[in-house]
Amino acid sequence: MQADTAQLPDILAGPVLRRLTSRHLVLWLTTSRPLEMSLHLYRHSDGQCLFSGKTEAFSPQPVRVGESAYISLIDYRGEIPQDELLEYDLIVHNGQEEKSLTDYFPNIVYPGQKRPVFVCKSRLDHIFHGSCRKPHYPSKDALLRVDGELASTVTKPEERPALLMMGGDQIYADDVGGPMLVAIHRVGRLLGLYPEDLQGAVVKNSEEMLASEFCYYRREDLLPHTSETKTLRDRFFGGVRKPIFTAASAHNHLVSLAEMIGMYLLIWSPVLWHFIDWDELPAPETHKRTYSSELPHVRRFSGGLAGVQRLLAHVSTYMIFDDHDITDDWNLTRGWEEVAYTHPFSRRIIGNALIGYFLFQGWANNPSQFEDDFLAKVHSCFQEPRSNRQDELIDYLLNFEGWYYSLPTQPKMVVLDTRTSRWRSESSLTKPSGLMDWESLSNMQQEMMDEPAVLVVSPAPIFGVKLIEVVQRIITFFGHPLVVDAENWMAHPGSANVILNIFRHRKTPKNFVILSGDVHYSFAYDIKLKYSTNSPNIWQITCSGFKNEFPHGLLAWFDRLNRWLYAAHSPLNWFTKRRRMRIRPRRPDNSDHKQLVNESSVGRVRLNDDGEPTAISVLPASGGEVRFLPGKRLE
Repeated sequence: MQADTAQLPDILAGPVLRRLTSRHLVLWLTTSRPLEMSLHLYRHSDGQCLFSGKTEAFSPQPVRVGESAYISLIDYRGEIPQDELLEYDLIVHNGQEEKSLTDYFPNIVYPGQKRPVFVCKSRLDHIFHGSCRKPHYPSKDALLRVDGELASTVTKPEERPALLMMGGDQIYADDVGGPMLVAIHRVGRLLGLYPEDLQGAVVKNSEEMLASEFCYYRREDLLPHTSETKTLRDRFFGGVRKPIFTAASAHNHLVSLAEMIGMYLLIWSPVLWHFIDWDELPAPETHKRTYSSELPHVRRFSGGLAGVQRLLAHVSTYMIFDDHDITDDWNLTRGWEEVAYTHPFSRRIIGNALIGYFLFQGWANNPSQFEDDFLAKVHSCFQEPRSNRQDELIDYLLNFEGWYYSLPTQPKMVVLDTRTSRWRSESSLTKPSGLMDWESLSNMQQEMMDEPAVLVVSPAPIFGVKLIEVVQRIITFFGHPLVVDAENWMAHPGSANVILNIFRHRKTPKNFVILSGDVHYSFAYDIKLKYSTNSPNIWQITCSGFKNEFPHGLLAWFDRLNRWLYAAHSPLNWFTKRRRMRIRPRRPDNSDHKQLVNESSVGRVRLNDDGEPTAISVLPASGGEVRFLPGKRLE
């Protein structure tokens, strides 16, 4: 596929400010060609230059993912002053010409600024967090609320957030709107993203897939459907009419690596949207109505990306995957894994999504985890497109055990991988796997041991809504865990017991804050151990999604019934695995009765010097702020 490079700008996406500590600053960006760049750091108060240097001297080699697409990390390791406003700039050198970030993007700075401004905080006192951002969902993008908050604190370092935590489903690889897929394919042609051969598919390669009648709104007919996998699927799903990729809306499921790359470039940056022709409509006649209904939401999403690009340039951002970053029900059961990983086509789709995750999310969380052999395999994959190097990289990534990471902050932040190191059921193919196995949980415990306070990021809530978990458990009992996405910490007895024992351990941090998402609604719990005079203080704060919501009528009933059936003194509490915990739901201040907030939002948490939350709230995409107020009683 040849790139259409006539009008391509140098910088296609970014810069995104990623890992930031007192000794480490990482910027991520994608360019259309190799660029000679230098990084400059300044003190905001007096403009003093603290560092200036050519990025090639201290950063890894960019990864070329297409004829005109290069993914780069600026990986500076040196002293970063804390708790004061700093500025950075990337200068692109082109012969005698030099261009700064504001030459490329005049609106990447807030009014009155010369360069992007950031602050490296000595403690985590103010955090934004959330998950689940679906471009064609009919709501505003809550990330723009962060942009608005940063605009009002440009010169106030004490009021700026320490970081933004994206806790999963940054993309929906398994649920893509038709207009979004059209845009992805335009980007693929524009950048010359590499094609690939597809083994075990009804199409031979990615070019044939694009020309297929099944390309738009009929991807379920392209996904693995050989007689062998059909037999396995029927045995596994018990007759449920679902393919290996079980999302109910997999009609436009991303398949190729080029599609994964195109999706990421279109959700982080406004640049490539300028090349999208909205009059182009390759969808079949029978799907024009669906396409037309999705188009306004995708266009509104793209219209807000200048603000998203700006906020990501100003606040340190961390990410971790959840299922939709790869595919719905990713590793939910042992049976799912046996079916999905033994078919070459489904293995390729999963692997492509994991490569995309590494390039656009995982790499910049902590570049020290991905050096030498790891990066050599990545470069090798793209240096020989259409070779077996892509499968070799996929095999390597599927066996990689280092996706989790931590930050040496106060309090320490530990980000969990709840997807690839699962506690698989030995008794049944259809029983849900534990979100983490014993070894991973032991490593988690060692990360937290003897810390006075800790901030843990778990993509799925550790303590969910009890009634919803009971419904999932009942349907799982009848052999259909994939129907209800039965992935919660309490669904597997081994992982449930270990995580609860960690809370009871005498060396557990005194203050324990859990940030989670996934469920498409928001809530907050205060938690204590029963029968303990030395219980840690535990808070679980769930915010989801940035641009997604739970069906409103159904969640209202779940919320109401859960409050009735699992009230503080209800005997039903004794039939749950967390019966030794006292859980006090917080009440949102916009309702006297509800415990759940069902609106696209970004979460905000403020912490004191001891790592205790002093304020918990969500900022809905539609405006305002909903605060979670402490309840009066514990269960």
